[in-house]
This record gives sequence, C-alpha cells and structure tokens, in this order.
Amino acid sequence: MEVDSVDETLFPIAVLIDELKHDDVSLRLNAIKRLSTIAVALGPQRTRDELIPFLDESIDDEDEVLLALAEELGNFVGYLGGAQHAHLLLPPLETLAAVEETTVRDKAVESLNKIVLVLDAKQIEEYYILLVKRLSSGDWFTSRSSSCSLYSNLYQVVSPANQEELRKSFTQLCTDDTPMVRRAAAANLSKLTKKFSKDHVLSDILVLFKNLAADDQDSVRLLTVDVLIAIAETFNPKENKTNILETLKNLSNDKSWRVRYMIADKFVQLAKAVGEEIIKEELISTFVNILRDNEAEVRTAACTQIPGFCSLMDQDSILNLILPCVKNLVTDNSQHVRASLATEISGLAPLLGKQHTIEHLLQLFLQLLKDESADVRLNIISKLDRVNAVIGIELLSQSLLPAIIELAEDKQWRVRLAIIENIPLLAGQLGKEFFDEKLGSLCMSWLGDPVFSIREAATTNLRKLTEVFGVEWSKQQILPKILLMSTNVNYLYRMTTVFALTTLAPVVNQQVLSEQIVPTLIQLSQDAIPNIRFNVCKSLELVIPLLNKFELGKILNEQVIPRLNTMVEDADGDVRFYSQKALMVNSGNEVAVA
Repeated sequence: MEVDSVDETLFPIAVLIDELKHDDVSLRLNAIKRLSTIAVALGPQRTRDELIPFLDESIDDEDEVLLALAEELGNFVGYLGGAQHAHLLLPPLETLAAVEETTVRDKAVESLNKIVLVLDAKQIEEYYILLVKRLSSGDWFTSRSSSCSLYSNLYQVVSPANQEELRKSFTQLCTDDTPMVRRAAAANLSKLTKKFSKDHVLSDILVLFKNLAADDQDSVRLLTVDVLIAIAETFNPKENKTNILETLKNLSNDKSWRVRYMIADKFVQLAKAVGEEIIKEELISTFVNILRDNEAEVRTAACTQIPGFCSLMDQDSILNLILPCVKNLVTDNSQHVRASLATEISGLAPLLGKQHTIEHLLQLFLQLLKDESADVRLNIISKLDRVNAVIGIELLSQSLLPAIIELAEDKQWRVRLAIIENIPLLAGQLGKEFFDEKLGSLCMSWLGDPVFSIREAATTNLRKLTEVFGVEWSKQQILPKILLMSTNVNYLYRMTTVFALTTLAPVVNQQVLSEQIVPTLIQLSQDAIPNIRFNVCKSLELVIPLLNKFELGKILNEQVIPRLNTMVEDADGDVRFYSQKALMVNSGNEVAVA
C-alpha cells in the first residue's frame, strides 16, 4: 500500500509507513515510540486489522528500532480491545525473539512473558504453546535460546498433560549441542525448579542439574549454582545430603575460578538452603578453602559472606577455623580482597562478643585503618558503629580513635569525607567533653579544607553536631569560631562562613538567629566579592521564613529588608537577581527567572 494512494481515513498508518521507510534511524525509532498514539487514533479494530499485520511484515530494521518495537508490543494489549485479542501480538514477537541481537531477543521474551499471563486457556492452547514449540525447535540457536525463558511463566498456566510435554521439551534444550542454548537453559532452570512439584524436581530437574553442573563449558556450570540453591530449598536436609551434596563439593572445587566465584558469592544463601547438618559436616571446611582460594576474585566474594555464614556457626568454630583465615586476609596481596574484608569484618563483633572482639578483632581493625589503600580505610571507618555497640566507646576511643584522628588529615579527600560523615555518630557516643578535647578543633579545621566537597560536608556536620549536643553547646563551641572566619582575608573562609550559618540557622534558637547569624550575614552582604554577596542573598532567602516563624519582624523590617533593597541595585547581575528573589519570598511572590 503506497502512502500517497491511501484513503484519508488511513492517514495514521500512512504516516507510520512513511516514517518507517525513512533513511533516518531516529525517525524510524520515533515512529515506533508513537505506536500507542497511532493505535489510539486508529481504534482497536483497525489496530488489529491493519497496524499489527503491518508491523509483523516490517520487522527488518536496525537493532535499536527492533528493541523499541519489542518493548512497545509488550504493553499493547489494551490497544487491541482487550485480552481476548492479545494473541495477535504473538507473531511479531516470535519473529523478534529469534533475531540475532541479544538485547532485542531479551526484550521480546520479556514482552511474551507479560502477554502469556493475560491469555485464556484456549489462546494458550491454540497459539502460545505452539509458539514455544516452534522457537524450541528452531534451526537457529537464537530462537532456541529465547524459548528457554518462556517455560517458567507458561508452565504454571497449562494443564498437567501440557506440563509433561513442556518438561520433555525443556530437557532437550538442556542437552542441546550449542553451548549458548545450554547456557540459557541453565539460567532458567532455577525458575522452573520453583514451579515444579517436589516429585518432578526429583525425577526431572535433578538429572538435568547434574548434567549441566558437569558440562564442559564453565559458562554453563557457573549458572547451575542458582539451580543448586533452588533444589536445596525444595528438599529436606536428608534429601539434600543424598542428592546434591556430591555435586556441591564438585562445584566448590571446580577447576574454573568463575564457578568457584559463584559458589563464594552465594555461600550464605546456599548454606541456609542445605541445612545445619551439612553446614557442620561439609560447608565450614569448604568455606575455609574458599577463603584461601588462589584467585583474588574468589576471596573477594568470600569476604562478603563472612558475617552471614559465621552467624550459622558456633563461636568456637569461628574462633578456631574462620579467624585464622581472616587474619591472613587482612594482609592479602589484593587490595580488593582487603577492601571487601574491611566492609564485613566488623560484622563479626556481635557474633564474638566483647572479650573476643577485644582480643582478636581490635588489632585487625587497626591494621585495616592503616592500610595503604584508601578504599580499605574508608570501608572499615564506615562500619565502626557495629564495633562500638559491642565493646563500648571507651575501648574504641583508646584503641581506634587515634588512628581515626590520623586519617582525618589523610591526603585522600574521600577518606577525610568518610571521617566527617561518621563524626556525628562518634560524637553521640563519645560525649561532649571527650569530643571537645579530641575532635572539636578537627571539625573546625575541615571548614578551611581546599576541597569544596569537604567544606560542604563540614558545614552539614556542624548542623548534625548541634542536633546531637544542643544549641547551647553550639553557641559556645562552634559559633564563635565560625564568626571569626567571617573576617578572614581569604574569601573562601568568608564564603564557608555563609554556608555554615545557612546550614545552622534552622537548628538554632531565636536568640542565636537574631544576635549572631543575621548580623554576620548583613556584614558579609557588603563583601567586595560578588560571589559572597549573592550567596548571602540566597542565605537570607532561607532565613526570612525563620524570622517570621520566631516573630522577629523588627529585625526583618529594620535590618534584612533594607539591606536586600540596597542589593537590588548592586553592580553584579547575580546579586541583583538573588536579592530580588529573596524579597519576593518575603512578599509571598515568585521571581521570574530571566
């Protein structure tokens, strides 16, 4: 059908045809993304009769366009006039599920899995099952690979007779000659396991799992770890010991590090699935071997599992079997291993208790706090609250705080930032006196840090400290030092003063606001640097509602408003704009952005 010969009533289709034939990919892509609009214009009947057949005939385009089409069709049921017509979407999606590009096939499969859930029994029998069969027996591996992802949703909505046929068909996919198909089958076998009855898991899934777990391709074997977990969750501990323990051992000692990595990465989940008896008899020694694996990637993954797996063990086993491995990992050659351990090691403190944490873990924490890698130091710092909860702040401060103070001046700004973010937590635990003596001056020094992110975090830190220790403490310990910075010759200090006062304003009382914050901002509004002046305007914009809240109208009308009125005529355009914006907030209006 030529566009120029189309009847006027077919105009939406004509436009679509024209755009889909255009040389410009962006125009074709845009046409696909407007399919829903076109369908609304056509109505359900013509969408079924004209649009869907046209799309089915037009699947020969760039991958980007086909990907958009596969996604659109998955949400198209409503435009056809209801679920009773949903099967009309299957032909174009079947074609898309067999194309070469993986992303297009995956999106087509995703859409097919949506549509099967709205089909009735007759549609499934007459259309969907046949589609899955055709894809499963296709000449190209692409269609067979795609079909593997369709069995799980289909299996739960068909009759027992069809379920048996699907089990046989999926078995063929698991033994396909092409590794890509076996990989897809292995990736979807765990989903099917959860849909099968226990008897069918025993009779069908178990055999498929063992064959795939012994596949000559490690890319297939590594995908069977999820299947192993799904089977273990189906069986009881005795059945697990009988049916899957041997395969579990083989996978844990696989010659491919990628397979061992998958075991390590999911070890806690696997342990919970197999049961307490297998944990005691087999998995503790298996975990020790994984922690000592010769590949850093495997050790890195294993470190993430340490607290979770140790929570399934008795304390003696942790002390005698796991801690020696942890001590070795603290000095591991790979910084990635050490960084992973630093994130998780504090999780051992609640499991070991106060005495064993002091005896065995504190020294390891200190080693990690002094590690040459910034990531390692960051990770151990971020989780110190777990240790404090177990051993108390007194011991923590004696053992770890000196190292933390040293890190607060670290050359890596991200380390300094991590310290700042943890200061309020430590402050609440240390108490005012200890904090003022050990960390007070440090917190103020960050306000002059050369890195803006540090200065910004430092001002936020002061607000949080005020919330922890109270306004009176802030008035005595923080505000005098901030106000002193307002006269510093370095404009960065004066700018930081503006930011700090703006951040503190919402958490102080009316006396501090009126007697210290507002006068200082008024003073800084006359600074020679335009950046400082317009930031004062932005600050006053936030302060005005607070003055109204505290009913400080006299200060507002006699100090703030006159100053802003003067700044409206400033030589700098930004100052004029932000001063006007602040004034508009006071009057309850919005300022128009030029």
